[in-house]
Amino acid sequence: MSAITLGVIVGNRDFFPDPLITEARKDLAQVFAAANIEAVMLDETQTKLGAVETWEHAQRCAALFRAHRDKLDGVLVCLPNFGDEKGVAEALKLAELNVPVLVQAYPDDLNQLGVERRRDAFCGKISVCNNLRQYGIPFSLTDLHTVPLLAADFQADLQRFLAVCRVVRGLRKARIGAVGARPNAFNTTRYSEKLLQAAGISVSTIDLSDIFGRADRVADDDARVRDKVRSIQAYASTTGVPGQSLSRMAKLGVVLGEWMEQNGLQATAIQCWSSMQQNFGVNCCTIMSMMSENLMPSACEVDVTGVVTMYALQLASGGPSALVDWNNNYGKDPNKCVLFHCGNWAKTFLPDAQVGTAPILGTTLGEENTYGALSGRTPAGPLTYARVSTDDRSGRIRAYVGEGSFTQDPLATFGSRAVAEVPRLQQLMQYICRNGFEHHAAMSSSHCAGVVEEALGPYLGWDVYRHGA
Repeated sequence: MSAITLGVIVGNRDFFPDPLITEARKDLAQVFAAANIEAVMLDETQTKLGAVETWEHAQRCAALFRAHRDKLDGVLVCLPNFGDEKGVAEALKLAELNVPVLVQAYPDDLNQLGVERRRDAFCGKISVCNNLRQYGIPFSLTDLHTVPLLAADFQADLQRFLAVCRVVRGLRKARIGAVGARPNAFNTTRYSEKLLQAAGISVSTIDLSDIFGRADRVADDDARVRDKVRSIQAYASTTGVPGQSLSRMAKLGVVLGEWMEQNGLQATAIQCWSSMQQNFGVNCCTIMSMMSENLMPSACEVDVTGVVTMYALQLASGGPSALVDWNNNYGKDPNKCVLFHCGNWAKTFLPDAQVGTAPILGTTLGEENTYGALSGRTPAGPLTYARVSTDDRSGRIRAYVGEGSFTQDPLATFGSRAVAEVPRLQQLMQYICRNGFEHHAAMSSSHCAGVVEEALGPYLGWDVYRHGA
């Protein structure tokens, strides 16, 4: 991942010992170097000790942050001592950054509560947070109220905060491609493009006929097609897949990739049936899987808000995500279910991936027209599931997120599939149904629900339900 840039505000009250500030700056340098973080902060010539305390200090800090506004992903507020609550809040207000803010405070040592080493940051953090709330500035907190910068606990806090920064920055400038119209039978994948745009998410559209036309104009022996065929064969087993089907899949991958690059897109939602099979003769699942594996998430059935969810999980976890159906009960176990799709999950979820046909679609579209679906089973491991939805009736963007696990329970079926165990699954299903969420959800093979909840709620302002929290 590329380096993240954080603004840093070191809070101070000048009747506390100066060495505490100097030591904290050294700790910051060490932590940022280890985490590949670039810092934007006042130096020791710009204010006393490079800290922020007075109105003048706040102005200087804000001016520095504004000068680097385009590169700042978030702000760390470091409190080596009580700090100045107004100085911190006014610096952030004047900077007008609209980025995540993490507030850290150093703990006192019970053996050093004299005037020479006393901090009182335990108390000062409460005051700073009180002011941030008054100023309408959302912020994040460390798990422990006070924690040293060099502690392992803070390293975990910092990595979680960096993930929040990635999600917020990524979604606020996301560009999504909608390829084709949604399947007519699926009202469930309707969405509000205008609500997404108001959140910073742009949608570019293209008709399937344009994609098919571009693909048909690419020759079978084009170098781009040959390279893509080799990529497909290296990606998953293609035993039994006709050469003509591989060629058409490759052409589809070539033109989709070029269209995404031309429009600066990070993700796509594609009409994967039934025009794809009827008019082009293949499934696009393998190409979609390859894009998702390469961190360009791609969702079925023109589910634009579904791929927004995939992108959020990818940004939070740093790894691929997939779109799934909440598809079947798992016997009589109320906390387990089957996750399924025809076959476009990233290979991260399908280590045994096999390119083949889509039996369900094949019953009506002709199985010979469905080569390109991936079949495989997700192994046991961590699971985060989520869903973003535009609620046009209330004019809001809503989401839910939670955690569970993939299991190794027996599952005799085809397609991309997994067994999931989710605590209080029945209550989650009731929440999904009562609130009109889609049957699609996005999944990640990690535990990152807290990151998603914090990014979408306090910072993006969406309505977020955290299941099981």
